[in-house]
Amino acid sequence: MKRILITGAAGQLGTELASTLQARYGPAAILATDIRDPAEWATRSQAARLDCLDLDALRDTVAGFRADAVLHLAAVLSATAEANPLAAWKLNMNGLVNVLQVAAEAGCRVFVPSSIAAFGPGTPRDPAPQSTVQRPTTMYGVTKVAGELLCDYYHDRLGVDARGLRFPGLISYATPPGGGTTDYAVEIFRAALCEGHYTCFLRADTRMDMMYMPDAIRAVVELMEAPPDGLTYRNAFNITAMQFTPAELAEAIRAHVPGFEIDYDPDPLRQSIADSWPARLDDSEAREQWGWRHHYELPDMVADMFRGLNAQTARAGAGSAGR
Repeated sequence: MKRILITGAAGQLGTELASTLQARYGPAAILATDIRDPAEWATRSQAARLDCLDLDALRDTVAGFRADAVLHLAAVLSATAEANPLAAWKLNMNGLVNVLQVAAEAGCRVFVPSSIAAFGPGTPRDPAPQSTVQRPTTMYGVTKVAGELLCDYYHDRLGVDARGLRFPGLISYATPPGGGTTDYAVEIFRAALCEGHYTCFLRADTRMDMMYMPDAIRAVVELMEAPPDGLTYRNAFNITAMQFTPAELAEAIRAHVPGFEIDYDPDPLRQSIADSWPARLDDSEAREQWGWRHHYELPDMVADMFRGLNAQTARAGAGSAGR
């Protein structure tokens, strides 16, 4: 990859991935795009407004930037998708097919994130194999399965070097969560610092597969830089890092915020989604085919989250004092 275009760059994954790629390849090699005005989110000069549902605009942007890789992150996430399933289908599927079509025309490598949501109640729960039954019960999951198949189609029929990862829940301090079922694992840290208390929308014993954002970003980079000849499961590789319940996360947080309290008011929709997903993904194929290894376990992640959030608070305070 030499010139990389990112769609959905203002989201949770896109924000940190763009920063990492700019540092790795140079700011001039990355064009971060989103449907929102760059003035609202961009911190670097290489940013533009782009609606991936506009095929002509997408084609022109890829050509004008001379992109040789597209990282397609624009999507409606799980809980938000259930609130508006038709909008989720429109963006998640029509946006993807536009990206794949333009990539086929321009000869671009493509990254498309998939999700643990691509599995359903019929999938083995612990662990979910790389190749197994995929019968999700959410619109988000349906679009992820369809997206994996669409990427395979464009690879097999049109030669598009499309690659993907099935992410577990992602945790980050850099940006607010974006409407996913695992959002509690981000919200809880800010609540602990600001209020010392959090009301969780999942049951205390809901064990879920999770990953800290630095591991997720590194996985994208490593997969996209891996030699294509060694990849069997392009769309998409299971990857995993840690599994915990809200109660276990709260206990880990108390090591940094003594007296932190949590109670539970399960949201029926998000609880049903969480219950339909596997508790853990089997990532042995990713480990064997391109050397994937996660770095962060629960205690490391919790400590780093608080370091990041405290630094954010200090910067915000310094900025307010300077005005």
